Amino acid sequence: MVPVIFGRGQDSGVRAPRMNVISIIVLVASLTIGVLGARALNSPIPLVTMAIVGVILMQAPRIAEQWERAVLLRLGRFVGLRGPGLFWIIPFVDRVSSWIDQRTITTTFAAEQTLTSDTVPVNVDAVLFWLVHDAQKAALEVQDYPQAVSWAAQTALRDIIGRTDLTDLLRGRERIEAELQQLIDQRSNPWGVTVSSVEMRDVVIPVALQDAMSREAQAAREKQARIILGQAEMEIAHSFQEAAKSYHDNPTALHLRAMNMLYEGLKEKGALMLIPSSAVESMGMGGLMGAAALQQQRLTDSGGGKSEPKVS
Repeated sequence: MVPVIFGRGQDSGVRAPRMNVISIIVLVASLTIGVLGARALNSPIPLVTMAIVGVILMQAPRIAEQWERAVLLRLGRFVGLRGPGLFWIIPFVDRVSSWIDQRTITTTFAAEQTLTSDTVPVNVDAVLFWLVHDAQKAALEVQDYPQAVSWAAQTALRDIIGRTDLTDLLRGRERIEAELQQLIDQRSNPWGVTVSSVEMRDVVIPVALQDAMSREAQAAREKQARIILGQAEMEIAHSFQEAAKSYHDNPTALHLRAMNMLYEGLKEKGALMLIPSSAVESMGMGGLMGAAALQQQRLTDSGGGKSEPKVS
């Protein structure tokens, strides 16, 4: 059996009578009258009588909080709802069977080791937000409405998990929460209860399955990275092809590009460039490299004999 944790304010609706200022005033007034009567008659009988009357009458005034409704029974028959504020009952005839809290109530419930449609055991924790919209139905139609709502929520959660696969359970939480809210509301509405919302807090899957899903995600990311790298190589090759066409039709642009390459490579002292001999012949870089090397040699000699650049 899965334990159900009740939120604050969830009880069966029955509580012990609470003392209020009106009851105290009734008791004090009865005792005062009894004391005066005892002094006047010089007998304790009036005091005892008024004390008993005061204890009985102090049960008549009741006070319900702003968010409460009191279910009043008279000789076992429902006579109406009372509250909020002050109301009176007939002692020993009327009885407040329950106090209905009409604020929004939170209920935490869970489904442990429940199989999804693809036979994966999961633990799901959720929070239910609900309120009583009809206090009369909540008091008369169901024995313990907070407990009934909690079990209805848990069974609905198990039903939905059983017909949902793991992927939809992890990715489609909003849809599942809406479906769960609708299902619970259909079951609890005849009890005078309305479900405001349902929120899934956590979905726990087995550790072995978590490792497998992690490896699957890593492999998918590596595959995507390789695809992106291949696409980049294709784009670079296409760009080089277009550049080669431009240089083939314009030798001057090719020589300017060669000069720029030498400048970029030799602008730092002591730089080393490795250039294929075929590039030197095809691009006419021999004279350019000689002039660049001569200028670099002059800079090296004037700089105090620092290492000269090498071009090969």
